[in-house]
Amino acid sequence: MAQELDPSSDSGLVQRVVAGDTEAYAGLVRRHGPLVRRIVARHVPRDQTDDLTQEAFVRTFESLANFQLGTRFPEWLTTITVRACLDFWRGQYRRRETADSRLGESHQEWAERVTAARSQDAFEQETRRGEAREVLDYALAKLSPEDRLAISLVHLEGLSIEEASRQLGWSVANVKVRTHRSRRRMRKTLEELLGDGGPAGEE
Repeated sequence: MAQELDPSSDSGLVQRVVAGDTEAYAGLVRRHGPLVRRIVARHVPRDQTDDLTQEAFVRTFESLANFQLGTRFPEWLTTITVRACLDFWRGQYRRRETADSRLGESHQEWAERVTAARSQDAFEQETRRGEAREVLDYALAKLSPEDRLAISLVHLEGLSIEEASRQLGWSVANVKVRTHRSRRRMRKTLEELLGDGGPAGEE
């Protein structure tokens, strides 16, 4: 016998959709649309936000039969959305569009501060600065899609290793390795940029 649920709750709406009331899915989209859009907007280019938000909800709809009652729907939905973002970057990396490597003076100054950061807190503070976005996008583009998403979740969004591992569906050890490796590679990328375009006389 099916568990009796509040038909307007997340689980109740899921149960109704799975039972054939596909119209009930609109309630989930309205309720959690802002959450999905925020996640997507943090991980993909602005002009891709609408399409990927829709893609995340399509994937969610197709997976509703696998939803376990008692699970928090927003967390389950977040995982699907994050993985949709990962697949987006996998597609981009197959096409491998190269970012512009030229830096303005303000970008150079920011890159110098990041490469000089001696602690994780200092690194995270600099990578959150608004002026860093273009340089940060360039450095992130040098990472694999998996490493890019791992470091974005942990260092840019401030999730714990455990939270990131749940969203990505990876082991805690895997996330730790990827974030450590990604931070090292990003630092190397910024150092190379400074070496190519930094102030004369610097080594």
